[in-house]
Amino acid sequence: MTDSPLTTVPRSVLVTGGNRGIGRAIAEAFLAQGDKVAVTTRNGGAPEGALDVRCDITDPEQVDAAFAQIEQAHGPVEVLVANAGITQDTLILRMSEDDWTSVIDTNLTGSYRLAKRAAKGMLRLKRGRLIFVSSVVGLLGSAGQANYAASKAGLVGLARSLARELGSRSITANVVAPGFVTTDMTDVLTEDQKSAIKQQVPLGRYASPDEIASAVTWLAGDGAAYVTGAVIPVDGGLGMGH
Repeated sequence: MTDSPLTTVPRSVLVTGGNRGIGRAIAEAFLAQGDKVAVTTRNGGAPEGALDVRCDITDPEQVDAAFAQIEQAHGPVEVLVANAGITQDTLILRMSEDDWTSVIDTNLTGSYRLAKRAAKGMLRLKRGRLIFVSSVVGLLGSAGQANYAASKAGLVGLARSLARELGSRSITANVVAPGFVTTDMTDVLTEDQKSAIKQQVPLGRYASPDEIASAVTWLAGDGAAYVTGAVIPVDGGLGMGH
């Protein structure tokens, strides 16, 4: 996918969870385009050139404070990439109330908080891009990940509802659904586990974080100006038909 910027003027971009893995690759891709990028993390470690904002997205007050800091430094957020997420994997009979609520509150409710706050500035600008990072698991399901899958499936309903609410103001809302990606989270798998996963993927390999970032920057660019309410799978064919 290729990207053409919305404008020649650098945009204010916010990527949550942008200190590692997919989020870091997304932040670096926007930085490479010359955008003004802010990254929220809990413990720091944003890419060089990005505004490092400490924020726990499960805390509404921290979300408001983060946006105030970003708006002061870069102006209103024009592109939001809601990427921050956690897992608490276990089978349903062993899943505690906290296992469920912590994942839903971070992955789904956190994305709602971010989108709600970002939409304020986008409505004034009469333009904007909301991009939610979901997962193939949200569409296929995964044993031992009922909480995670539910949270990621919920992002699809959230994005499509916002696409209908905000479209008249030239604000798009879309979802990217990665499959298995080479990150520190997958590096801990054994070679047998990695091989078994690859056998399920028609392309026979994991994605690189940069391939996910390419889909995100495309959705944020002029080439995707008429794309909204879409779910873009970047999963090597793993979830086709879903």
